[in-house]
Amino acid sequence: MTPIRLAFGTGLLSAAGVYVLVLGTLLTDHEWWPPGDRTPAYYLHWTLVSVFDVALVVTAALDWGAWALPQSVSLVGGALAVLGTAVFAWGARTLHTDETMGVTGDLYTDGPYAYTRNPQYVGMIVGVTGFALATDSALVAALAVVHVGWVVLLPRAEEPHLRAEFGAAYERYARRVPRFVGLRTVRRAIAGCQG
Repeated sequence: MTPIRLAFGTGLLSAAGVYVLVLGTLLTDHEWWPPGDRTPAYYLHWTLVSVFDVALVVTAALDWGAWALPQSVSLVGGALAVLGTAVFAWGARTLHTDETMGVTGDLYTDGPYAYTRNPQYVGMIVGVTGFALATDSALVAALAVVHVGWVVLLPRAEEPHLRAEFGAAYERYARRVPRFVGLRTVRRAIAGCQG
């Protein structure tokens, strides 16, 4: 097996593990994600995510430029990767470290959380999409699609936990702020720039 196939396969395998945890939460009564505390599911999830991240970077390094996209697409991808990373960092900086990693904490509704209930996930989606374009690799693009898929599912697994933890306060927040990005996000951003 070549190093690139090993890296790519490791990425797919670790992503499959994340999907099992998330879909297990969505399709059963067992809460694998979010853990709410440092449970075995917490450690398993973050181990799988870490392995995936390493596999993604190694695949990118080994397959850089193999897709033969126009350079302009790679440059746009680089800009999206930077933008996504900035949005992710803004969301993560607003929370405490444990809360960023799925441990129950407070309900945040200000800063980036006034625009989207999941700024870190929005940042991940934009960032990993940009990274795939910047690396100009079909294999990285395939891993990015897999990553975006589980990121889209994560809030659906988290929301019942948040409703149980924060009750009516979360319900009011969820009615006011979209899960990802919507017209309300754009309106708030425009109002923030004008105010």
